[in-house]
Amino acid sequence: MRDDVRQTASAAETERLGAEIAAELEPGSVVLLRGDLGAGKTTLVRGAARALGATEPVTSPTFALAHRYDGDAVRVAHLDLYRLGGAVLGDDDEELIEDELAGDVIAFVEWPDPIVDHVRERTALAVELRHDGDDRRRVELRWIR
Repeated sequence: MRDDVRQTASAAETERLGAEIAAELEPGSVVLLRGDLGAGKTTLVRGAARALGATEPVTSPTFALAHRYDGDAVRVAHLDLYRLGGAVLGDDDEELIEDELAGDVIAFVEWPDPIVDHVRERTALAVELRHDGDDRRRVELRWIR
C-alpha cells in the first residue's frame, strides 16, 4: 500500500479497509490511529483483527487501556490512550503499556500521542479518520515503513 486518502460509507466498509491494512502489516508493527470520537477507529481495528484471525469481539479499550486478541499467527494489541489526556509518558509510565507492546504483536494505538516517541521505530502506519457527513468517513493513510 502507499499513502492514500480513502472514503468509507459504512461500518462494514471501514472494517474492510482495516482488513486491507492488516494484510500489509507484520509482527512488531504499530499503527497509530487518530480521529474524533466516534470516527471509526475501533471499527477499523475490528476489521484488521478479524483479518488477522481474532475471533473474540473487538471493543474499545477506553476504560481498560488495552485489549489483546489471539490471531492465527500473531497476537493483536488494541490500545486506547484517550484517558491519558495526551500527556507524554515518562520512563516509569512506559511500563503501563510495555506489556501490551512486547513481543511480536501487531499493535493498534488510538490517541497515540503519549507513546509516539516510544514506538517510533516500530510504527508502520499513521491513520487519521474523520467524519465526512452521514455515515461516511474520510480515512488518511500515511505509511511510514
